[in-house]
Amino acid sequence: MARRPRRLTEHELAHWADYVREVRPLSGRAPPARPPAGAMPTPAPQATPKAPPGSPPPPSYLATGARPPGLDNASWNRFRDGKLPPSRTLDLHGKTADRAFHALEKFLRAAYADRVRCVEIITGRGSGEHGGIIRRELPLWLNLQSLRPLILAAAHPHRANQGATRLLLRRVK
Repeated sequence: MARRPRRLTEHELAHWADYVREVRPLSGRAPPARPPAGAMPTPAPQATPKAPPGSPPPPSYLATGARPPGLDNASWNRFRDGKLPPSRTLDLHGKTADRAFHALEKFLRAAYADRVRCVEIITGRGSGEHGGIIRRELPLWLNLQSLRPLILAAAHPHRANQGATRLLLRRVK
């Protein structure tokens, strides 16, 4: 059974028209024609999966240095200023990005299971303009669906040292 071709969207038709304007046909040939507007169907919008009723909303995006909702100012200031000492430290220097991610995931799960409140992740400053790969990837890793529910807040213990990040873990319920 032959598949019916899909219809072009208005956006695709506009791109085709722009392309055709810049094409010079071969000698003895006519310029390419614009396909008819209704020739192809527009794709159906994808349904987003919904959370089951009664489940808590997913945690918001974790930004380093931003006070999260649900944390009082005194606790936040102690944490942000580096006065809340970390109970455990993970040094990711010298690791590949893949190994660093797996070490981070294992470390955070163990700390959360042991009810540790504050941990420190050392990525190093890196040699690039925006830091090393691990330093750039850490915020993305911390916001993954598997790790984000464990973390309440993130901050650098000192503004001049962007190579270390302290994490305030959520309390185990």
